[in-house]
Amino acid sequence: MHRRFIAPGSLAAALLLAIPASAASVSPGAPGIGDPYYPAYGNGGYDVSHYDLRLKYQPATDELSGTATLLARTTQDLSRFNLDFLLDVSEVRVDGAKASFATSGEHELEITPNKPVRKGTSVTVVVRYSGVPSTKQAYGFTSWHRTPDGGVAANEPEAAWWWFPSNDHPLDKATYDVSVAVPDGTQAISNGTLQSSSSRAGWTRYNWRSDKPQATYLATLAAGKFDVTTGTTESGIPVINAYSKDLGANAGAARASVERTGEIADWLTGYFGPYPYNALGGYVPNTDTGYALETQTRPFYSPRQFASGSNTSVVVHELAHQWYGDLVSVAGWKDIWINEGFARYAQWLWSEHEGEGTAQEIADYVYASHPADDAFWTVKPGDPGPENQFHLAVYDRGALALQALRNEIGDEAFFAVLKGWPKKYAHGNASVADFRVYAEQVSGKPLAALFDTWLYQPSKPSAPAARSASITRQAAPDAPPKSWKKIAATNGVHEHEDAERDAPRHQH
Repeated sequence: MHRRFIAPGSLAAALLLAIPASAASVSPGAPGIGDPYYPAYGNGGYDVSHYDLRLKYQPATDELSGTATLLARTTQDLSRFNLDFLLDVSEVRVDGAKASFATSGEHELEITPNKPVRKGTSVTVVVRYSGVPSTKQAYGFTSWHRTPDGGVAANEPEAAWWWFPSNDHPLDKATYDVSVAVPDGTQAISNGTLQSSSSRAGWTRYNWRSDKPQATYLATLAAGKFDVTTGTTESGIPVINAYSKDLGANAGAARASVERTGEIADWLTGYFGPYPYNALGGYVPNTDTGYALETQTRPFYSPRQFASGSNTSVVVHELAHQWYGDLVSVAGWKDIWINEGFARYAQWLWSEHEGEGTAQEIADYVYASHPADDAFWTVKPGDPGPENQFHLAVYDRGALALQALRNEIGDEAFFAVLKGWPKKYAHGNASVADFRVYAEQVSGKPLAALFDTWLYQPSKPSAPAARSASITRQAAPDAPPKSWKKIAATNGVHEHEDAERDAPRHQH
């Protein structure tokens, strides 16, 4: 027998050599996806393709229970990975085998499979859970809205943690099946198409499907007593709208606004291209929150949006997001201008359509109404920082930048950009830098200086810069355009929400 002698100093090296290199590379997935605005949001190491959520909700007690099945593919060798989630977990399985789990940080569920998962592997993760969403907080807030007859999950940049485990960042889009059982007489509203509903033993189960990629914050759940209306747009898209039976004095104005969803979506196709989904609608639960949100195919509206009467302008805003924000989503949360500046500009175009002030008149008014020392100009819409992500300037200064772009490249190129951009990045993600490059390609003009002036300088563009962009070419307007009050009503809602949360990051 021949024995090989190993010197003690080289023992560790020899043992390492005996371990396959691939095993040595196995490591935990990152607890964040890498977004500098929200370092703990999302997770590394995998990509989800589908969520199957089978839930049961009791409105009387706000108890939610169910099973989430996630279909994913690993992007690295994983010894462990995270999901973003707050409710109480009873069991986790990875590819059928029980996995150990623990919680960490504000909203992390750490899952350790019974054996490492190799890169490029299809993985099925099953999470059984229950809890009372309204009792859960992270970072001092909740994104679950308790209502007199149920509850609602809707917020930005996070809402999923309160009702399903997820990789919670727009970079990881997926398709969804959402099945929810609620007591008879209560409805469950979600995104996409209603596949079926059935009643048994005092419970009704609603089965919703979203068959196009959807960001986690755009997934929504509302349980309560609703009046539901159905219809079809002129272009053939089925519309489902839902209104709480307890909207009181706001009920008429809410319906008079949201029932125009089909008409407005058809109108927007003229600017943004074909409507990208097979379902449409909106819902108005009896919440006391202030904001609206572009939850995919079925925007969420607060009753307060309609406290002063009908408000088609906010419907235009949320429907414009179906292209700008939903179809093309941010690459990182710093790119929020691609969502909010464009949805605001759609309101300006609607004002033009309604004969209540042109986009140019509104741009002139915005520029003139904020003096140079107004803090409005210190916010940079192209990278506002997490504390100013939903600041008024991202909306109004953001839309002003689009009017400056329109005047610089001309209507033909500008509207070609508006329509071509959602097609180019459909169902994907893109950045402000991507948009500038695209606008330069379509227009054939260098635009770096214009984008820097209107999106990145923390100061009011000078009078010469404004004149070169055809902003306030004449004396400052004496009075706001007729539509301004309706557009500004949305601003007031956002400002109130800031005060409500004492954190200016949750308005949409």
